[in-house]
Amino acid sequence: MKKILLVEDNDINREMLRRRLVRKGYEVLEAVNGQEAIIKTRSDSPDLILMDMSLPIMDGWEATTRLKADSATQKIPIIGLTAHAMAEDKQKVLQAGCNDYASKPVELDNLVLMIERHTESASRK
Repeated sequence: MKKILLVEDNDINREMLRRRLVRKGYEVLEAVNGQEAIIKTRSDSPDLILMDMSLPIMDGWEATTRLKADSATQKIPIIGLTAHAMAEDKQKVLQAGCNDYASKPVELDNLVLMIERHTESASRK
């Protein structure tokens, strides 16, 4: 079973997405800010991180930068989640170090395809 770290500060969004991912067969870990995401990534080694970019304490931009700079976590794929859907927003998410980007509200079938593509790719490296 693939382990996903869902980093989302909005309780309703986090719970809804967690339930939907569990129904798709994923083990879902949760974090509510970037600092907690870094701690859980180091301790639980998820197969993939779904990172909201707008977070309290430490935002997703900073958390992604730190995770990608750490040799112990840099190979874990990160999909940036943001409510901003402009082309420049996607570029900004990718430049921060995310492997991919999904706009909110998340379209589950597309997100699952993205998760599978990145976890399969990471497992071959």
